[in-house]
Amino acid sequence: MRCLGIDYGERRIGLSYGDELGVATPLPALTDAAPEKRWAALLACARRRRVAAIVLGLPLNMDGTAGFKAREVEKFAGRLRAELGLPVHLVDERLTTHEAEASIPKAKRRAVRASGLIDSRAATLILQDFLEQTLPPPPPPPAPAPEDARP
Repeated sequence: MRCLGIDYGERRIGLSYGDELGVATPLPALTDAAPEKRWAALLACARRRRVAAIVLGLPLNMDGTAGFKAREVEKFAGRLRAELGLPVHLVDERLTTHEAEASIPKAKRRAVRASGLIDSRAATLILQDFLEQTLPPPPPPPAPAPEDARP
């Protein structure tokens, strides 16, 4: 199943893509200053990649409760469902941004943040988590062939 992973933010939208292979790959983040342009680009990306589902990070509080940002993301999910007619899966995204930032040297984080690289890495972590929970595990490798018995 082709999926688009999303790390939603007010200024940037991180994106990733995954398919039947079960590997999430980062895509360029949507960083346009105008929210309507980011929305149009998001819809175009989903349609161009012919995704069958959206996987959206849900920013729960550390105690597992839904705060203001989680409700904002739920509203965004409803808008995606209405516009694209696709299932939108909400995935707990606690600490994904922190994990994505940790992969970038501290000295470069400020410059990288505006590019959306961290957001797309977070979207990749969100989508990979979903794929690992959803897709069946790969089959075991075939057993080695028995060696010829020689006298």
